Amino acid sequence: MKIALAQLNYHIGNFEYNTNKIIQTLEDQKSKGTDLVVFAELSISGYPPRDFLEYPDFIDLCKKAALDIAAHCKDIACIVGLPEINPSTQGKDLYNAAYFIADGEIKQVIRKTLLPTYDVFDEYRYFEPAAEFKCVDYKGHKIAVTICEDLWNFGDNPLYTKCPMDELIKEEPDFMINIAASPFDYHHDDQRIIVLSQNCHKYQIPLFYVNHVGAQTELIFDGGSLVFDKAGDIVSELKYFEEDVQVFDVEQVQSSIVLGAKSERRNNTEQVYQALLLGIKDYFNKSGFKKATLGLSGGIDSAVVCALACEALGAENVMAVLMPSKYSSDHSIKDAVDLAEKIGCKHTIVPIEKIADAFDETLENEFRDVALDLTEENIQARSRGVILMAMSNKFGYILLNTSNKSECAVGYGTLYGDMCGAISVLGDCYKTQVYQLAEHINRNGEIIPVNTIVKPPSAELRPDQKDSDSLPDYDILDKVLFEYIELKKSANAIIALGYDGDLVKKILNMVNKAEFKRYQTPPILRVSPKAFGMGRRMPIVSKYLF
Repeated sequence: MKIALAQLNYHIGNFEYNTNKIIQTLEDQKSKGTDLVVFAELSISGYPPRDFLEYPDFIDLCKKAALDIAAHCKDIACIVGLPEINPSTQGKDLYNAAYFIADGEIKQVIRKTLLPTYDVFDEYRYFEPAAEFKCVDYKGHKIAVTICEDLWNFGDNPLYTKCPMDELIKEEPDFMINIAASPFDYHHDDQRIIVLSQNCHKYQIPLFYVNHVGAQTELIFDGGSLVFDKAGDIVSELKYFEEDVQVFDVEQVQSSIVLGAKSERRNNTEQVYQALLLGIKDYFNKSGFKKATLGLSGGIDSAVVCALACEALGAENVMAVLMPSKYSSDHSIKDAVDLAEKIGCKHTIVPIEKIADAFDETLENEFRDVALDLTEENIQARSRGVILMAMSNKFGYILLNTSNKSECAVGYGTLYGDMCGAISVLGDCYKTQVYQLAEHINRNGEIIPVNTIVKPPSAELRPDQKDSDSLPDYDILDKVLFEYIELKKSANAIIALGYDGDLVKKILNMVNKAEFKRYQTPPILRVSPKAFGMGRRMPIVSKYLF
């Protein structure tokens, strides 16, 4: 039997697009003699549909699409994911389901049992867990079909009390199929391989695994669908960060024959680079936008965002706006112009000195006898935000936010100023990671000026300002932030690692006090195991660590 794994890029709620993509794949594979095509979790609706699932019409359109797909399943079968109505009046209204379709009709419904409700996942909000288990019989093979998390209940501290494969294995299936929506982070591909391999080793049968690829606002799916033999060894690995459809002979997999070249394993920086490109590209394509704008300061963050945007969208579709203040250095302006000219994007210079002076004059009476402070710095940053939003409104540009994760974490940014934008490109990349991205961008020759990379970072909102005036050295700051945010360690646990106690407490207090700012930032492209946004939910009004 020949099985095709269809790793496709879906669009949430775009039923015509998703259905046509699935049907076209079926027709292509039918002509090649493929027996079964496997699509990803919730492929008909796109993942995650979130509160669209509360609309009955949305569910009806999913079912209609499944019936349209079924009409094309003559001489070929498929497994496709969609939300399905729970026929019982008890429990949640829906199941996260997969249809096994053959001979033009829905032959069997498989329902997801283990519903993740952690980090970016919120499935138990919508779905009822399955309570019945049955393998799929097709062309003389017994197939154990599961959905994503159903294979992830491994380790010394299992998250769930049930394990669907423990039930399905009683029917002595020949192999497993798992359809998934497994979001990217720079560690997740390795974790995914380990967990899936453990399933094969435990149950002693092969596994065909298909994942989503593409970005859905902040979530990025990296593909990397896999085929394992019964010993848990990879026999084939689909492409990362792009669509891919590959066909496999079940008998060869059962014989542990290597069926295709494994994808090249990228390092973390390369993975993040590819993920951000995909995140930008899909945000624009799926939102119907083509052109981007950003503030280009001559600093490392805006330079990296500009380079990424030009690569993802085409330099001709990117407008860089240079907004020097009276404190901007000549070399910062030159660095920004050099980058724009080298990369080929459009650029313009709009000085903000007169705008900021106008605010100062307007507020002169109110601020009389009060010393200059952060207020005047924020006025400059907000002046830049006004200009960028004006450019966005007037010319239809989408504004890219250029703040990094270090700044987001400690609140080193101005609300309605440099924190504005439609999508945050680097909000899940620490400052030290931004430098690594810059080096990667320059891997084949200088794109980002060397001076941008080597000079001390500065917001240039007061004379001779440096980030180090307000923040610890980024090499130390980022390590402390990682221990607190990604690894969830307490202040005492971090101090025990050898960091200065007062510094650790200061950093953690800055993180917690900046929570109100993060509630008002644009969605952040997620590339780490713990990103700000939908996967990290903290109270604003709290006392912990203050």
